[in-house]
Amino acid sequence: MSKLQLGKNKVTDSFISAVKSHFKRHKTVRISVLKNAFNLDEKKKETVKRYSEEILKKLGNNFSAKIIGFTIILKKRKPKKVSEG
Repeated sequence: MSKLQLGKNKVTDSFISAVKSHFKRHKTVRISVLKNAFNLDEKKKETVKRYSEEILKKLGNNFSAKIIGFTIILKKRKPKKVSEG
């Protein structure tokens, strides 16, 4: 399992490319959302969910996410095989 931190820069293209490079070596990536990734008036759990959805949207369909507290756990799914018949 690989670990990353999401901070004040939030979800950027360079963060997404870092996540993709971690998936080249690992099946699971754990992202800790740091305190400075939140605005003062935001609800923190909803913000973590929004970050998770944004990351999944940028990564594509072969990934799934699970949120535990302020941690996003991303897993790479195996692509579905198209059966010919």
